[in-house]
Amino acid sequence: MSGAYSDFARFYDKLQKDVPYGEIAALIHSFINKYGSEHEVIAELACGTGSLSMELAKLGYDVYGIDLSQDMLNEAFEKKYDSGMENLTYLCQDMTELDLYGAADSIVCVLDSINHLGSFEEVEKTFERASMFVCEGGLFIFDVNTLYKHRKILGDNAFNFDMEGLFCCWQNELRDDDGVNIYLDFFEEESDGRYSRYSENFTEMYFELSDMEKSLLKNNFDIIGIYDGFSENPVKKDSQRALYVCRKK
Repeated sequence: MSGAYSDFARFYDKLQKDVPYGEIAALIHSFINKYGSEHEVIAELACGTGSLSMELAKLGYDVYGIDLSQDMLNEAFEKKYDSGMENLTYLCQDMTELDLYGAADSIVCVLDSINHLGSFEEVEKTFERASMFVCEGGLFIFDVNTLYKHRKILGDNAFNFDMEGLFCCWQNELRDDDGVNIYLDFFEEESDGRYSRYSENFTEMYFELSDMEKSLLKNNFDIIGIYDGFSENPVKKDSQRALYVCRKK
């Protein structure tokens, strides 16, 4: 799993400006209240620039934000200091080697971060570490891209994003294993009106839902539900995102 995203970290929040982090945090909060045993400490894996971690902290949780990219965490630290929030701690770690100071009441990993793992072996290592560091009766909430999204939405398609002072060309390449190679070119406007170009590329892997379910059961998780994106509706054939809510036995 790569810890890069150096230029991507600077542009990430602009690219994700339409993500409803507050609504996602509220949904996670409702699942924890409904199914969790304790409601104090949350660890967010692959927290990126900390936008969701901050929303969870606003709800009163003590939050550990974990990411492998120091550049992403630098952006998260800046936002934390600007906000003055004290119930946020950021750790630079690979989620396949998660090592917390103690057990978390819930562990969260959303926005298809699991798909950024390089192999199913790394998925299984992440599930194993999540099981190790979540308390008994605690929740493990994560999402993954579906086969429908990889084939029909991402596929071999291209997208353009025109933002204030920034233009992004997004090109995808569907692989034989249903993973998607993603190539990003950012054009940032400088103070003199010229544009500087930055490039980033990564792969979102596809993992069979049935394989993940077997691994979850092997790692002592009960699957409470598999939902259609950030909703409480059951996952369906044309869902783009499958949201898993699991509880440690």
